[in-house]
Amino acid sequence: MPSLRPPPGISDLVYIAPSGVQKELMKPADIYVLSLAAQQQQQEQARSLRQRVYLRSPPSLRPSQCTPLFLAAFTRRRAGCCIHTHSQWAVLVTLLLEQQEQAGGAGAGAPSSSEFRINNVEQIKGFGRGADRLAEGNLGYHDTLVVPVIENTAHEEDLTEFLEEAMDRYPDAYAVLVRRHGVYVWGESVHKAKTQCESLDYLFQLAVEMKKLGLPWISDVKPTLPRNSARA
Repeated sequence: MPSLRPPPGISDLVYIAPSGVQKELMKPADIYVLSLAAQQQQQEQARSLRQRVYLRSPPSLRPSQCTPLFLAAFTRRRAGCCIHTHSQWAVLVTLLLEQQEQAGGAGAGAPSSSEFRINNVEQIKGFGRGADRLAEGNLGYHDTLVVPVIENTAHEEDLTEFLEEAMDRYPDAYAVLVRRHGVYVWGESVHKAKTQCESLDYLFQLAVEMKKLGLPWISDVKPTLPRNSARA
């Protein structure tokens, strides 16, 4: 489920895919359009999807229950695009984390199921060092990618406050996992959001396969430098 907005300063419009429409069959007229500034002003009064003021509201379609979660990415992260998927690998990772926590017990130092952590994998270079636009550069091979995990709810829109809390606790995160459900991923542009979504799916699948082989997601790998490197 995609959503996007133009770069700040160009427009405050937000475009969100409808619910229940196969994405390859969507037409431009099927897209819901709303004003981000208007939504921020009406946030308390328009919490319900049906009460939101849309500039375009296709009469035969339903607005996505993901709408308030997408808006959180736009307002709290100044994202240009937010994507929600029901990736099986994302779901499996949250289940593995849950299993790992149960196996470790509730004592001090026990593994937590509230975040996914992985390091020393080349693909984490696909993520910036921080979700703030001022943050420079991407994560390095030896850095640790951290993705918070929130619990699922019966209704998608009820996830909003938990997603916002995760964003506050993890200001550098570009994604939030929802246990037994999927993942929300955002970026400052469509290109970056798509790239990060694909990178995460790769890492989640890799993590599942690593777990099958008994390989840890966090490892202590010493940096390898060429013999003629000035940093050696």
